[in-house]
Amino acid sequence: MAELKKKPSIQLEISALSMGFGGIQATRDVSFSVYEGEIYSIIGPNGAGKTTIFNCISGIYHPQEGSIRFQGKEIVGMRPHKIAHLGIARAFQNIELFRGMTVLDNLMSARGFLLHYGLFRSALFVGKCLQEEVKARDAVEEIIEFLDLQLFRKMPVGGLSYGLQKRVELARALAMNPKLLLVDEPVSGMNLDETEDMARYLLDINEEMNITVLLVEHDMGLVMDLSDRITVLNFGIKIAEGSPREIGQNPDVISAYLGEEGVQGRS
Repeated sequence: MAELKKKPSIQLEISALSMGFGGIQATRDVSFSVYEGEIYSIIGPNGAGKTTIFNCISGIYHPQEGSIRFQGKEIVGMRPHKIAHLGIARAFQNIELFRGMTVLDNLMSARGFLLHYGLFRSALFVGKCLQEEVKARDAVEEIIEFLDLQLFRKMPVGGLSYGLQKRVELARALAMNPKLLLVDEPVSGMNLDETEDMARYLLDINEEMNITVLLVEHDMGLVMDLSDRITVLNFGIKIAEGSPREIGQNPDVISAYLGEEGVQGRS
């Protein structure tokens, strides 16, 4: 008898999420679930509420209403560093790196919250402190190799091209050892070659590192090629959810966002 395929578990569950700023309602009653191991995208016009949802997940904002559960644990109200400890990391749209530090040092700094030793051992740099620093260094070097950053590892980030800085931003998030990676517009401002490289890295992160990816992106070709499922927002309201093919053929989505011809993607 053929072995039944195990149904993936829900890793992130957002229920009835509402967030407003004064008289502006950024999101209204938004719900969706992300399965472990998938690439899930959120799309919509500017101001649709996509980044607001990311800010709520990462603890920067506390929504007025709704629930966000990560691996069954409610995270609304938790501080950002506690959420990071659970295994959620974020690569920002606006690059959030230490420009005067090297690529290597930027990645090492991202692992600081994973190190567990006191001030005394840190000052002596012996025992557990040394062991954890070596372990962190090994993990960072693997990420540098994975994202083809070996030639730039000792270079200050501020001297790198924009495309490389976006890649270092992605590497910094990976250095936090995430289970869920939030990626906010990873190819904005990139040329075609850089966009293709970033798409390959995101696929490799998902498939080889077994990291769930939650993606916000305006490049519809990238979204349709990479995503397993997509949610579409318009004026803070969820108007559709489905596979890339279903989204590309949805008349409400075409009217609100994609244009009359629509966009076709993988089923």
